[in-house]
Amino acid sequence: MVEIKIVAFDDAHRGLIRTVREQVFIQEQQIDPEIEFDNLDSEAVHVLVMDGEQPLGTGRILSDGHIGRIAIMKAARGQGLGAKVVRALVEYAQQQGYPRVDLGAQTHAVDFYCKLGFIPYGDEFMEANIPHQAMEQMLA
Repeated sequence: MVEIKIVAFDDAHRGLIRTVREQVFIQEQQIDPEIEFDNLDSEAVHVLVMDGEQPLGTGRILSDGHIGRIAIMKAARGQGLGAKVVRALVEYAQQQGYPRVDLGAQTHAVDFYCKLGFIPYGDEFMEANIPHQAMEQMLA
C-alpha cells in the first residue's frame, strides 16, 4: 500500500530520500551531487512516498515556502504520485500559515505545476544545466 508522509531529514528517512534523489536527479538527469545535496535538507520538511519498505518519491519545502526536489522513481511514474507529493507540501504550507509557495519548475514540467494551481512568473533560467521557470501559488 502506497503511503505519503511528512518526514524530517533524519536518520530514519535520510537514506530513503537520498535513494530517490540519487536515482532521479544524479543518475537520470546527471545533476552534480554537490548541487543536489545542498545542505538545506536538514532544515526542510520532506514528503516521502513509500510502498512498504520501498521509497517511490520525495519532495521538500523550505521555511520560506520554496518547494523543490520533487522526484518520483521511474518505475512509479504515471500514477499521480508527483501530484500527491506537491499537494502534500502545499497542504503543509497552508497548515503552517505560509502566504505563498514557490518553486523552480523544469520547463518540461510547467504544465504539470499549472494543473496544480501554480502560475509562472519571471524569465526562464538555468539551474544545474536544465532550463527552469519560476512559479508560485498564493495560499488563502
